[in-house]
Amino acid sequence: MTLKMKRLTAAILATMASTAYAEQQKHHFDIPLQSLGSALQTLAAQSGAPMLYAEQTTAGKQSRRLNGDYTTAEAADKLLAGSGLVHSVAENGTVTVKPADNAGPNTLKAMTVTGKADSGDDPTAYKVTNSSTATKTDTPIMETPMSIQVIPKQVLKDQQAIRIKDALKNVSGIFWATDPMYEGFQMRGFVSDGATTVYRNGLRIRRAQHEVANLEQLEVLKGPAAAMYGRIEPGGLINIVTKKPLDTPYYSLEQQFGSYDLYRTTADATGPINDDHSLLYRVNLAYQNNDFFIDKMDQERVFFAPSLSWKPSDRTEVNLNLEYQYDTRTSYTGLPVQGNRPANIPVNRYFGFGSDNETSVFDKLIVGFDWSHQFNDDWKIQHRFHYYTLDYQINNSSFFPQPVNPVNKRTATRNVSTRPIDDTDTYATNIDLTGKLKLLGTQHRVLAGFDYFWEKAESQGFFGAPAPAAYRPIVDIFNPVYGQVPLATAKDFNSFSTLTQFWYGTYFQDQITLFDKLHIMGGGRYDWATRSSGAASTSIETARNNETEVNNDAFSPRVGMVYQPWPWLALYGNYVESFGGANTALASNGKPLDTETAQQHEVGFKTELFDKQLLTTVAFYDLTKQNIATADPTNSRFSVQTGEARSRGIEVDVSGQVTDGLNLIASYAYTDTEITQDNRGNQGHRFWNVPKNSGSFWAKYTVQERFLRGLNFGAGAYLIGQREGNNENTWQMPGYVRVDALLGYAWKVGHSTVTTQLNVNNLLDKTIYETSAFGGFLAQPGAPRTFMGSIRVEF
Repeated sequence: MTLKMKRLTAAILATMASTAYAEQQKHHFDIPLQSLGSALQTLAAQSGAPMLYAEQTTAGKQSRRLNGDYTTAEAADKLLAGSGLVHSVAENGTVTVKPADNAGPNTLKAMTVTGKADSGDDPTAYKVTNSSTATKTDTPIMETPMSIQVIPKQVLKDQQAIRIKDALKNVSGIFWATDPMYEGFQMRGFVSDGATTVYRNGLRIRRAQHEVANLEQLEVLKGPAAAMYGRIEPGGLINIVTKKPLDTPYYSLEQQFGSYDLYRTTADATGPINDDHSLLYRVNLAYQNNDFFIDKMDQERVFFAPSLSWKPSDRTEVNLNLEYQYDTRTSYTGLPVQGNRPANIPVNRYFGFGSDNETSVFDKLIVGFDWSHQFNDDWKIQHRFHYYTLDYQINNSSFFPQPVNPVNKRTATRNVSTRPIDDTDTYATNIDLTGKLKLLGTQHRVLAGFDYFWEKAESQGFFGAPAPAAYRPIVDIFNPVYGQVPLATAKDFNSFSTLTQFWYGTYFQDQITLFDKLHIMGGGRYDWATRSSGAASTSIETARNNETEVNNDAFSPRVGMVYQPWPWLALYGNYVESFGGANTALASNGKPLDTETAQQHEVGFKTELFDKQLLTTVAFYDLTKQNIATADPTNSRFSVQTGEARSRGIEVDVSGQVTDGLNLIASYAYTDTEITQDNRGNQGHRFWNVPKNSGSFWAKYTVQERFLRGLNFGAGAYLIGQREGNNENTWQMPGYVRVDALLGYAWKVGHSTVTTQLNVNNLLDKTIYETSAFGGFLAQPGAPRTFMGSIRVEF
């Protein structure tokens, strides 16, 4: 369409809407935090005022949240505050947005025209246009030469996801890979216990479950992230982005209730503290109490997350936040394996001791602080820091290290673990300087940064392999006997371990734009890492004295390129090297092995279709990890560093709006994994817990007809193919398809919105095995058909 035709179209739309416009009329706005362009479209939809703006003027800019009653001009003022843009309102009500130094409308190109929409949904509820996790700069996803997926909080609301593992099922190539007490994942086949792949607001945090009550969105970076984040497993990174205080009052109270006596209450309150809105607050609360579908199991959680934001000027912001989480739950590790399949027994059968001292307690505290200052429109400095402490107790956890007895086919021998003292303390900080400049006709966005990470963990407890007689080590899987067992005390402890690790790194990056179509990214990071660990069976002091220190340093480069022949299509590719996890194994000379490394080649394309409301990413990757410890063929007590593993595949992710009221998020992954070098007999085997084929599809429709407005319904299906239960490939977990459904209704009560919702998960009541714990002989069952209802009031 020519510029003249766009202007003519805009004029016609403006004329049609002018009768509905009154300059002093106030409207109720509820516009979430999102990209500025999307926020302006939502403002137009909620006010009925046509709006004109050039797409390039809003690119890369983020809006504030807006909630309250304002005139259209007042609402535009608030959305544009600090953006470098201004607006004007014509007599017919048309709002024109342009840069503050723009001389007039003749400079406007690539015009976007928006008018009143009848949709009750935010049209970008499932699509996020920008992300900072991949580049540490606020970069459009279409211009990022990496595969990055974002799950906004609206998806969590619609699916009533109360764990991040429930949300991550919407992303291709991610598989939950631990027992129910932790949040560990495999990404592109490579596994982590949650200690290396999960970050919070860009800083590394330790394993344990993560509450979602204060979650704004989840950002998933695929492939090695060492060039920006240092030592990390090569499959990718999960960044938890938390909610920030808003400058307009917002309050929400929700009560959820569901199968197995689940009761969950959450609250969210935010707004300004002082008159000039320079000091803002937010408080998120959650309380949860529930049983499990597994017999004899229950859980209780208390969560409290206050935060403050201070904006002494338009260019400076200071944020302070805290999270406290206290969990108690019954210890559990999984079902036994019989032959080459999970034992054919009810998935709700509990294989613990049935004792009242069989509990796990997690006590977690995070204190976060960050500040930023914008020197001018081009240069910015940002600093982040957090302190993270996790104290947890695991009492009388039992698990099966071997399959069911192949002779009698009904008994299994179990071990027992008790760790009443297991403490972790972590400090993490980084500082980033970002800037924009022009050089020889090219545009540059540069980043230079430094970070530091320190962690200390100590564990003391009792480990019985097999469990002593008092713990009934032999279990009849068809008729388990429950009853009291002793709880080990300090005099019984025989397992002590220590870990201290720290590293610091400096990194740089340059994002170059040529001809507005070619985006080139280059950069890297140099790391210096130290790790010391010790173990003993007598005392924690002996474990400390037995500590062995390992020092490593490495450079991790990253290059990538995006070419956009048309605004809706981006072709991209990247090459990345990774400084990975530390090897704890010892060589025959008594020295620790070197750090693991990895390399990835990736190409793909991204599209923005349906008026840029639907984002698609298709990635083809080849990822190889080296320096994996494997058995020394000359002395099995030691290891050599010749192990290697490879993952390659295709990943497809789709999210956004197809038409008015219809939002979807879908994925597919083909993951071909192989252990390519190994001295333990696993060469040529597939990775444990990684299916060749997996996928997901979820869609939600909000009825557009006026008399049914507020009614919404949705459905989804999740496919997981057959997986190996361990790297030896001696047993398998069958594949499954899980079907979920949603029915909801929202209506206005004054200025409040009341939403009722019912979700049914595993609608067809299929038997599901979600993962195998620790890559051994334990199968983690998934829940049968479950119901969850909720009622939420927002005002």
